Amino acid sequence: MTDILIEKILKTSNPTCVGLDTAFEYLPENMRKFCRNFSDVGKAFIDYNVSLIDKLKDVIPAVKVQAAYYEMYGPYGAAAYFATLREAKKAGLVVIADAKRNDIGSTAACYSKAYLGETEVNGVSEPAFPSDYLTVNGYLGSDGIEPFLADCKRCDKGIFVLVKTSNPSSGQFQNRRFASGETLYEAMGALVEEWGSASVGKYGYSDVGAVVGATHPEEAAILRELMPHTFFLIPGYGAQGGKADDLAVCFDARGLGGIVNNSRGILCANKSEKYKGMNYLDAARAAVLDMREDIALSLSRRKI
Repeated sequence: MTDILIEKILKTSNPTCVGLDTAFEYLPENMRKFCRNFSDVGKAFIDYNVSLIDKLKDVIPAVKVQAAYYEMYGPYGAAAYFATLREAKKAGLVVIADAKRNDIGSTAACYSKAYLGETEVNGVSEPAFPSDYLTVNGYLGSDGIEPFLADCKRCDKGIFVLVKTSNPSSGQFQNRRFASGETLYEAMGALVEEWGSASVGKYGYSDVGAVVGATHPEEAAILRELMPHTFFLIPGYGAQGGKADDLAVCFDARGLGGIVNNSRGILCANKSEKYKGMNYLDAARAAVLDMREDIALSLSRRKI
């Protein structure tokens, strides 16, 4: 799966992932004003997301769809989540389900079936939430990851494991040091590299990726060296304060090795001064193209 993602990045010359963290307040006024209940919101989310996918599908390789923004609208939100995943796949995009699932044993296997595999009913199997990658929490240890690894292999899918997250307080635990001097995030990174060792593709990266925030460039540089075969999902660019120069350390000399997520900076681009007067679709596309150029310039400066 990571080979497929890399090839789409190369085709679009764009390591940008659009985060469809669709909040009600992001919707245009002409959509919001007709919403009276969860059902209306769910329909509006589908219309909004599908229009964005159609506008951006030729210039981006992937979308990341954050489950929490949909779950708070109950079954109607879940239906919008499913529809968004399905439409993104139909559009030819790599689809990352951002649900940060994990548990142990049979429960982890159920989560994995829901997002990476298929669920069987009387001999007929189908995907519950069709996606190519799932974000997972690895801090329960190997037995909480093994069901996901099995479905990645069986279904040619991938996972992104939380290693060094972009939030400001991530260091409270992730930067804690053991007696050996190794940090917790380094220990997790070493495990992720090991978990992916059997699925390294032709570009040198495995189907077991890592979430590494753009807001912590020093740690990201350490992890890139520690995890040479691990592809990074890089949140934190834009609204969270991460800059292209910060995240350049996540990439290798070829300009490969990661995909950078941007949610609010694209979904709310029409609300910014830079794109003032543009509708949400044109502003989103302009923001994607500007981000592509920003990252390309940063990577080129790093090679000099």
